[in-house]
Amino acid sequence: MSNLNPDEQIKNLNLTLPPAPKPLGVYKPFLIVDNFVYVSGHGTVQEDGSLIIGKVGVDMDQDEAKLAARQVGLAILSTLKENLGSLNKIKRVIKVLGMVNAVAEFEKHPFVINGCSELFADVFGTENGIGVRSAVGMGSLPDNIPVEIEAVFELA
Repeated sequence: MSNLNPDEQIKNLNLTLPPAPKPLGVYKPFLIVDNFVYVSGHGTVQEDGSLIIGKVGVDMDQDEAKLAARQVGLAILSTLKENLGSLNKIKRVIKVLGMVNAVAEFEKHPFVINGCSELFADVFGTENGIGVRSAVGMGSLPDNIPVEIEAVFELA
């Protein structure tokens, strides 16, 4: 990774952040407690505000699901940037919980969630962009999205 800060790295990687999603229930999408930022579960929000829809193993394969997880990561970055003003205020990724809407036979959940984890490593660097993680399968997710991810970050 270069010596670019996260905001510069977003530009360097030619990434476009989607609009930060608004809560569709009774919760906060973003909360700071002490020196940590908790980001609620995010879905597959695209640049036009629409969602990537589908169940892994029926409507899409693992590679398409990995791209969907990357899109979720971009939505999380958008929420961070909207609430903090800059991604440079993030010191490191602490934890990622990735949930994959998949058929019962699907077993490649970690591969799918790598779409988000690799994005965070690209933006924040391998030392600070990789935290602890869980990748699990779900029988369904809201609006039939293929991936939902929540994360915890440490502030700089």
